[in-house]
Amino acid sequence: MDVDEARQVFSALNAKLRPSRAVPMNKQKGEKKSEAYLTGMVNMLIEAHAEGLPCNYDPRSLTTITENGVPIRTLARRVDGAFPTTVNPVAVWEIKEYYYTTTFGSRVADGVYESLLDGMEVEELRESEGIDVKHYLMVDSHFTWWECGRSYLCRMVDMLHMGYVDEILFGKEVVEEMPRIMAELVQMVRDKGGVKAEPD
Repeated sequence: MDVDEARQVFSALNAKLRPSRAVPMNKQKGEKKSEAYLTGMVNMLIEAHAEGLPCNYDPRSLTTITENGVPIRTLARRVDGAFPTTVNPVAVWEIKEYYYTTTFGSRVADGVYESLLDGMEVEELRESEGIDVKHYLMVDSHFTWWECGRSYLCRMVDMLHMGYVDEILFGKEVVEEMPRIMAELVQMVRDKGGVKAEPD
């Protein structure tokens, strides 16, 4: 989507779901300052379909995997979200929305490689420890990806084929696919026996 379509889809979803959580703002200034549309949509859909389970929508700590109460892995970066918590999550995700970029700069390229790093760590955890943490990537901005950064768009598809991300959602696909993804994640949490208390 471009920014105008993202605003419309966000507004319609906000009116329909009436989320209890405040929507985060983007990092722009002046006229461009507004809600972070894609992040807001993802958060609203998670809240609407989490079936009462908690979710860390803005982790301020690194994701940690434990076994018998002992940490065995800590990811190198903070992710954009973890379900249900940052300790032993069943899923983590990153959101890359670049509606106001005018060129394909290093910040956007860095975002792709950050996702690659996270995906490599999650894949290593799966291969060496047999622990599966789903890794999702949500991106948007028609101009950024389809007009300026097609080579990086291809790189994201490579990550998908290499198993470094489980799914990539583009733009309004979040509206179509997040209910299904959340149903799968809620079932995973229940299969694991619910949410365990996080250590201090």
